[in-house]
Amino acid sequence: IDTHLRHQRNRTMSSNQWNSGVNDRTLKEDICEIGRRVYNKGFAAANDGNISIRVGEDAVLCSPTMICKGFMKPDDICAVDMDGNQIAGKRKRTSEILLHLEIMRNRPDVKACVHCHPPHATAFAVANEAIPQCILPEIEVFMGEIPVAPYETPGGQKFAETVTPFLKSSNTIILKNHGTISFGKTVEEAYWKTEILDAYCRILLLAQQMGTVDYLNEQKSRELLDLKKKLGFDDPRFHNEDCDLCGNSAFRDGYKEGEAPQSCAFEPAPSYPGYLQTPAYAGGTATGGDNEALVKMITEQVMAAIAR
Repeated sequence: IDTHLRHQRNRTMSSNQWNSGVNDRTLKEDICEIGRRVYNKGFAAANDGNISIRVGEDAVLCSPTMICKGFMKPDDICAVDMDGNQIAGKRKRTSEILLHLEIMRNRPDVKACVHCHPPHATAFAVANEAIPQCILPEIEVFMGEIPVAPYETPGGQKFAETVTPFLKSSNTIILKNHGTISFGKTVEEAYWKTEILDAYCRILLLAQQMGTVDYLNEQKSRELLDLKKKLGFDDPRFHNEDCDLCGNSAFRDGYKEGEAPQSCAFEPAPSYPGYLQTPAYAGGTATGGDNEALVKMITEQVMAAIAR
């Protein structure tokens, strides 16, 4: 199975190169494998969740409706066109495929989506609690700010369009009172984002039970963003001068009045100047030797995580 996932990753590296189509059994097996991981992790109870892989200009493989993601077989997988019409499969396609298609239409680089209900991340979705930034290095490097799309009854186009304002600058979105949707160039990559997010939310909730969370200072937060840029990952904080360093502000233009998540359970992040602004700490830069050693250490940790 892992070999199948590696094959899929290699085939989808180029945004102009499609997989072999709706009859590709290897890709169907990949969807089933990710379904098992989602189910075994407790991210999708009973028939919850759905998974998709784009296989052509007008073709997307997806999980069917009313099936446990932990027990899918390749013959269960169906296919739809980019309008959501079913074009292949013995079973009926998932009712929430329009959400996946909305993402793929707006993000040509996206080839796969994973939607599920990871319990710790979904707790933030239910509470409309902003997920704190500037706490864990891996989150700053791999994810950044996580937006919360407003609630809408699942299944229709109106529900699908709740994520549209947040697609330009994120690969993982929390769906208010519902769950999460993560996406990437492969279905494995999309799944990893869900796992990273839920692990982080679990850490936050455990830390809160112990008292409070300890934010990184401005210098260390900036060093992580320097590392993120060095590794080639994008972040809205690299482009928006008015975007606070840790203040959950990258997506504020996408929220209507009263929709933005709030910091209630956690102390609000410290107020630091944005990444493009002059640092507030003395001298404006970190000490050369200390900064170089820290960047080297974090780089080794991040690369080890990527290799796992």
